[in-house]
Amino acid sequence: MTRYPRDLRGYGAEAPDPQWPNGAKAAVQFVLNYEEGGENCILHGDAASEAFLSDIPGAAQWPGQRHWNMESVYEYGSRAGFWRLHRLFTGAGIPLTIYGVATALARSPEQVQAMKDADWEIASHGLKWVEHKDMAEDEERAAIAEAVRLHTEVTGERPRGWYTGRCSANTVRLVAEEGGFDYISDTYDDDLPYWLETGGRDQLIIPYTLEANDMRFANSPGWITGEHFFQYLKDAFDVIYAEGEAGAPKMMTIGLHCRLVGRPGKIAGLKRFIDYIQGFEGVWCPRRIDIAEHWAETHPPVKRERPSQMEREDFVAKFGSIFEHSPWIADRAYDLELGPAHDCAAGVHNALCRIFRTASEDERLGVLTAHPDLAGKLAAAGRLTAESTSEQSSAGLDMVTDEERETFQRLNTEYVEKHGFPFIIAVRDHNKASIMEAFHRRIHNDRATEFDEACRQVERIAQFRLQDLLP
Repeated sequence: MTRYPRDLRGYGAEAPDPQWPNGAKAAVQFVLNYEEGGENCILHGDAASEAFLSDIPGAAQWPGQRHWNMESVYEYGSRAGFWRLHRLFTGAGIPLTIYGVATALARSPEQVQAMKDADWEIASHGLKWVEHKDMAEDEERAAIAEAVRLHTEVTGERPRGWYTGRCSANTVRLVAEEGGFDYISDTYDDDLPYWLETGGRDQLIIPYTLEANDMRFANSPGWITGEHFFQYLKDAFDVIYAEGEAGAPKMMTIGLHCRLVGRPGKIAGLKRFIDYIQGFEGVWCPRRIDIAEHWAETHPPVKRERPSQMEREDFVAKFGSIFEHSPWIADRAYDLELGPAHDCAAGVHNALCRIFRTASEDERLGVLTAHPDLAGKLAAAGRLTAESTSEQSSAGLDMVTDEERETFQRLNTEYVEKHGFPFIIAVRDHNKASIMEAFHRRIHNDRATEFDEACRQVERIAQFRLQDLLP
């Protein structure tokens, strides 16, 4: 059995209404990453200096030695940038979520007290601001546990949210396994929170952002001036707000760093953006924990059957009748690379159709001949499958006059004699009159043309049947 773990579908075409408090049209959430004092530094027991997210062009790690300039850039964030941002957000009455590196928080008691006094959420940003991609699983698990322990010791409360940033493929699962987090934000894959079955629990994910993020002051291509930052945030907000006005509210996250946007020339754009959104009605500016609590109450996790996680026997039992009397199609489809994207009607339909389309002509003919005649003898005798009975009745074929029945039976006989299989049409796309019209028209096609058309109709019938079973 091949299963693909990535979820490329998400909510699909119809995302849920988040029902933000007070009918808000948009949730705009600000995150301040507090990493200063937790970055790579030989003073912290690391092998080299930091090289990530600073104003030093082309920065590279210096193995075995301190990088005085890099350290001072980070120190600007804690010494000056933090307080400039603290004044901005407390003055605007907008609470922040802090992504706090535990060792950085431990080295910044005054800043931690200011966060607590402002009633800002202090979520965990890991133990140290270092790469996790090469960590052994046990090592990373231990680092997560120590981050929680130290965070609780320093702030007085355990963190309820988590964002590593420089994570591994195991991070989300390991954090979920820890069991104490209301949300995890190590994804960038949606505009709304969602539930993920991982680490033995239903874990709430609140996606983060790397694009509406001041880190692009330190990356190329990126922001050059505060005005660039403002314009991008404004454009993003305008789209999100318009979607909310149209009945599809979303969430917008803005990622900040003390040492980056805390600089005077950069924070000007952020100030302008805050002034801009405060001119709109229906904008909710929560902490991430507020979003987590709202989502858990409004959209709790719902258990449902997932085709990609079924055992073969259950999969065939569930979908074996989608193609009329042809369970072999479901049996073969089970061996495809199924994943979360197949846990919906369109996904299973695609998998089943792939098998049908690549089957031999004789096998496909067998599927066609398994279909009953329309308004034929089997229908009159009550011997149709439940699916065919429902479909034919939906088009009124269970209530034909004697004259109509005679016409259908005559056409059925002529059609089968000419083409070698019954006339097949997705009756849910039609009514009795349009079915009769199609019958009269298609009976004159050559066999190859009609074989292809009948196969398309079989796939359409399967699509309707799956939509009755799956979202």
